[in-house]
Amino acid sequence: MLEGKSVNLKIVEKEDIPQLLEWLNTPEFFGQYDMLLQIPKAEAEKAYESPNKPKDYFIQKKDGTKVGLIRSWEVLPTHPDWMGLEFGYVMVPGERRKGYCSEAVNLLLDFAFLSSTVFRIQARTDVRNVGSQRVLEKTGFKKEGIIRKGYFSRGELRDSFIYSILRDEWKEPSILTKSP
Repeated sequence: MLEGKSVNLKIVEKEDIPQLLEWLNTPEFFGQYDMLLQIPKAEAEKAYESPNKPKDYFIQKKDGTKVGLIRSWEVLPTHPDWMGLEFGYVMVPGERRKGYCSEAVNLLLDFAFLSSTVFRIQARTDVRNVGSQRVLEKTGFKKEGIIRKGYFSRGELRDSFIYSILRDEWKEPSILTKSP
């Protein structure tokens, strides 16, 4: 478990799949900007066993209450010279705008840069999702540009911004290895 000041990141285990599916299969969980999903349990269990699966973490308050999900995955995992990750996150609707997501992103940034040779981490967000843009900018990501009609959601092709942070921009841990 990665421990922060207000939240911890707990890796999603196989026994957590029912909780994960409850969230992923509830349209309100993703809000208005993300794709609608309906994932059967058997498909989720099969994906969990995949060696190239994303790393999923529950965002938990200190009392253990799960308030969100953050995920990281390799970008271009088959290219030998590419060492980059992408992050994605979503919060329980009633727990948004409380700083938990920014802290979770900082925790995962620290962990990724301290535990691997990754040199670039990127994230994408709908151009209308001001809250997500605020999280990325607050945690040191830089807006690189727009991906026009880069994903399909809720009946339409949508534009997204792409953000990134490079290892040399990160500089040092903001949460991990820091004393409380």
